[in-house]
Amino acid sequence: MVMAAVRMNIPAVVVSGGPMMAGTVCGQETSLSKMFEAVGARKANMIDDKELLEYEENCCPSCGSCSGMYTANSMNCLCEAIGIALPGNGTIPAVMSGRIALAKHAGMAIMDLVKRDVKARDIINEKSIRNALACDMALGCSSNSVLHLLAISNEAGFPLDLKTINEISARTPNLCHLAPAGPTHMQDLNAAGGVQAVLAELAKKKLIDTTAITATGKTVGENIKSASVKDYNTIKSIDAPYSQTGGIAILWGNIAKNGCVVKRSAVAPEMLVHSGPARVFDCEDDAIASIYGGQIKPGDVVVIRYEGPKGGPGMREMLNPTSALAGMKLDKSVALITDGRFSGASRGASIGHVAPEAAEGGEIALIKEGDIIDIDIPNNSVNVRVDDKQLQERRSKLVAKEPNIKTGWLARYARLVSSSDKGAVLK
Repeated sequence: MVMAAVRMNIPAVVVSGGPMMAGTVCGQETSLSKMFEAVGARKANMIDDKELLEYEENCCPSCGSCSGMYTANSMNCLCEAIGIALPGNGTIPAVMSGRIALAKHAGMAIMDLVKRDVKARDIINEKSIRNALACDMALGCSSNSVLHLLAISNEAGFPLDLKTINEISARTPNLCHLAPAGPTHMQDLNAAGGVQAVLAELAKKKLIDTTAITATGKTVGENIKSASVKDYNTIKSIDAPYSQTGGIAILWGNIAKNGCVVKRSAVAPEMLVHSGPARVFDCEDDAIASIYGGQIKPGDVVVIRYEGPKGGPGMREMLNPTSALAGMKLDKSVALITDGRFSGASRGASIGHVAPEAAEGGEIALIKEGDIIDIDIPNNSVNVRVDDKQLQERRSKLVAKEPNIKTGWLARYARLVSSSDKGAVLK
């Protein structure tokens, strides 16, 4: 919707349905990702049917988008940070009357934008996208936000590149550990002051441009004038962050020459640097079967390829394999690398959007079972321990995989879609 608004350049205000409340299981706040992980735990006989049912009946207690900092909530928060949504859009729970008031005010705001002839590109530009990226790093948003912001900026006429994302990540502290990175949820972020409080913290060190205009008719600076953090357990102070660098990192290496993405804030400290043997799968379903079958061992690096924009086609999300690993308590010892993408609910060393993808002949297609893969997230690198000459030999013998879909709209999409490092937009 934001891409369309920017492409058409019409007055626009985003208003979402809002996040659901967190559920409660065994006295602790919980959310959808825990449900998927519980399935993995049951497969591994770590919990019984009664415990699984407890999650099933209680993890999603109301209407709304999932209660953690998953993809829907990430983008609703970032729409607020960009300025195309009103304050509160990202965090006011769906069941609260404040959400109805927000919708009414959005209706008033759009009439004002029409009256003043303020269009989408007046609000969404390089300045506001950079604000959104800074907020992304502070919040620890879904890795999918990289795809979406690349695509939105492309429609707005100033394509971003992955190096810009790392530059902003390098100077922006991570202030929030919402689920799946930590125990807090969207209702907690809302109570702590929401996105506007996060922006106010970032403004203290001039990490955002407060002159950017927003759908409120005011600048970012005017919007955050009265904003403040009400709970420093949920939103850390800019002077005492979770980390000095942002929640997302872009990695490069000989299997990701055009980059790949990891949600660094959701990676266990012991997995930030990891080396292990590749366990190679040419589709997500085969990988899931192997994980549930107990064939993945601590130290392994699961490689899932031919699931990118062209290969999928469509880059389906991979919550099942990542949550299966987490549920089986392997997320602190097993990494996962793919040319596909992850759900915002994924956690662990889940490295996605590998570009070029396997279906385009990317180096990920050349990895063999047992190859040692070296991951170094602090130094933004991911490599397979195979020299260039050997990779070239493998390339000469590479047989192109038959497309999964050969007819209809998805076949056309596969022919026209760009690489994930370009936002997977249609050419």
